Amino acid sequence: MNRLPGLDLLRAIAIAWVMIFHSYIIGGWGHFAGLDKHGWMGVDLFFALSGFLIGQQVFKPLAAGGRFSFADFYLRRAFRILPVYLLVVAVYFLWPGGREYPGIQPLWQFLTFSVNLLIDAQNSKAFSHVWSLCVEEHFYLLFPLLALWLARRPTAAKFLAVCIGLVLFGMLVRGYVWLHLVGPAIAADDQQAVGSWFLKGIYYPTWARLDGLLAGVVLAGVRVYRPDLWGRWSRYANLAGAAGLAVVALSIWLFRDRVDFIPTLLGYPLLSLGMGLLVLCGASQGSVSARVRLPGAAWLAAASYSLYLSHKLVFHGVESAFGSWLDGHGLLTFTGYAAATLAVGAVLHYGIELPFLRLRGRLLSRSPGEMLPPVAQPVSSQGVA
Repeated sequence: MNRLPGLDLLRAIAIAWVMIFHSYIIGGWGHFAGLDKHGWMGVDLFFALSGFLIGQQVFKPLAAGGRFSFADFYLRRAFRILPVYLLVVAVYFLWPGGREYPGIQPLWQFLTFSVNLLIDAQNSKAFSHVWSLCVEEHFYLLFPLLALWLARRPTAAKFLAVCIGLVLFGMLVRGYVWLHLVGPAIAADDQQAVGSWFLKGIYYPTWARLDGLLAGVVLAGVRVYRPDLWGRWSRYANLAGAAGLAVVALSIWLFRDRVDFIPTLLGYPLLSLGMGLLVLCGASQGSVSARVRLPGAAWLAAASYSLYLSHKLVFHGVESAFGSWLDGHGLLTFTGYAAATLAVGAVLHYGIELPFLRLRGRLLSRSPGEMLPPVAQPVSSQGVA
């Protein structure tokens, strides 16, 4: 499969930034002088990438007037998501001592991808980063149905009305939770309640975090249904990339206090706009980001799913086994943890991911009708955060 280097670069940045953010569970090193503080935004970049890539997979057969195969779509997603995920879940439950935190949500919530909707944010922190995968799974489940409805009488006004409505709904939900739960907890100086309600009501739930996915879906809709408009946008891809960096920088400034009211209400749509502009730049051939060949970026992009699922386990394992002499030594500390994380990610990627993707390819090649026309294949669809 051909890949777009610009999107690979963005995916590599996203996974590196997220892992740096989660390095707070490691003691004894400098944490990149505060760079880790905003690494949670890497997940929003993953969301924008996923919305763009999956959006194209769904929109292209519908725009061509062909048959969209739900069976093929969900089979593709199952072979992509489940093998490594179920293995990591098994490790968490069969080896409690390997967890980065003792408490964990019930197994059935991991198997039903409902962790982000029912999480006990104070007592069940192990594998909590699965929340973003839950959001993605809900997106995979519902988006094709919504796209099929939109395609019956496709108009730009209808499409934009749905997207704007979902953004406003997210703002309404987050604003309500802040005004009725987070705000009063802040006023009472109950920091535990602040953190708990922020995570349970604002940061984790699917309905509050659709902005990034929607940004990607909008780009996908333009690319598929309005290729002329996409072509005009692509001519200004470098400008879009610069604007995206500026908007992300503004979002970082706005999120100085993540639990404040204004970032809760407006920060996520603003951040998603910035990530969407970066995706536009990365997906446009000839842009600066598409021409960059950063060593290792393509591999990080390809292995990002395995790295995302396993990196906290590795952090904890390395610290437990070697932290007494490895921590507190700057570059040596970083190198030790990074090497172990990349090694485990490589084992999962080559040993689990790729064999199942090859099996998926063989199964779908025997299907009487392909879900996607050949034109859909140039874009890498490693769309899970």
